[in-house]
Order: sequence, then structure tokens, then C-alpha cells
Amino acid sequence: MNIAISTSAWTPVCHIDDIPRLGSRVVHHAGCEPVAVFRASDDHVFAVIDRCPHKGGPLSAGLVHGHSVSCPLHGWNINLEDGQALAPDQGCAHTLPVRVEAGEILLALPARG
Repeated sequence: MNIAISTSAWTPVCHIDDIPRLGSRVVHHAGCEPVAVFRASDDHVFAVIDRCPHKGGPLSAGLVHGHSVSCPLHGWNINLEDGQALAPDQGCAHTLPVRVEAGEILLALPARG
């Protein structure tokens, strides 16, 4: 599930090389819950609110495999592309728009309230 935001301003958060393949980094931004930014083994980058829909575990501490992450608390697998929990689990983590330009990772973060 994508968070409704204005995409008029993209915020640079780090360089792609700052996140190891199959790793993550947590971004803190005023007015927004912590965001987990993931780098898959194929260099695709994803951003989700750093909270599992099951029990609120930190997805950033989970294991990345393919385009999914396993929650470290109870092993729920979350698809990083759309935030959906993989069957048999049900739920959705909030995803954020992300893009990479010249190696720089940019997020469309919610406007500060």
C-alpha cells in the first residue's frame, strides 16, 4: 500500500553503495515513521515504513531475499514491491515511492505536518 503524498519534492537519503546488497538502512524524517530502504541483490531499491503489519517488528532488521523481506519477529514475508504479506499471511506494509538517479537514492517522503 502506497502512502498518499505529494511527489513534487524528492528527498535524497543516501547513495546506493551506502546499502549493501541484501541489506537495508533506516531513514528518519520529521512527520513520518522511520522508513526502511532496502537494496536487493539485483540493485533494485525499495522503501517501506519500518513496521511489519503483523506485530510491528522492524522490517529493516529482517533478511532480504529476492524482492521480499522476512520480519525478524515472526518470519512474515513482505513483498517489497507492493508491501503485501505473502500467503498464507495477510496484511500490508506501507510502501513509499523511491528512485535512483546517478547512484543517489531519493524518496518521496510525506510533507511535514
